[in-house]
Amino acid sequence: MTMRKENELRVDMEDWEGAQASAQYSSFSIGPESAGYQLHLGSFTGGTAGDSLSSHNSMKFTTFDKDQDIWDKNCAQHYLGGFWYTHCIYVNPTGMYAHHGSIGFKHVYVIWHAWKGYNYSLKNIAMKIRSVAKCSCTV
Repeated sequence: MTMRKENELRVDMEDWEGAQASAQYSSFSIGPESAGYQLHLGSFTGGTAGDSLSSHNSMKFTTFDKDQDIWDKNCAQHYLGGFWYTHCIYVNPTGMYAHHGSIGFKHVYVIWHAWKGYNYSLKNIAMKIRSVAKCSCTV
């Protein structure tokens, strides 16, 4: 779906107090299964959340049963979610969903490090892609 055309990425998020932030990237695609669903991410182009995703660029997708990160342990098992982990996390959108401060484990929440740090559990996070192709239509 993402390899056939050029896409950009916007990540929208919200904290438990109602504050909202976003991060935008110039391009986004995911490689085929044979390449480990490798992440191909363009440059960070702005947003009030800051850049937490660029360090995950070129990584393969790690799950509980398929360790493809570069840490000596399995990041998905350790941080309770699957993602394009490197030495683990700067962002963890598939981590444990819980109200901020409601559980005692560290770094396992839904996080965006550049905005709220490692130990703040976000209320919402959404990764949105759209085509960057311009219409060549005539009116």
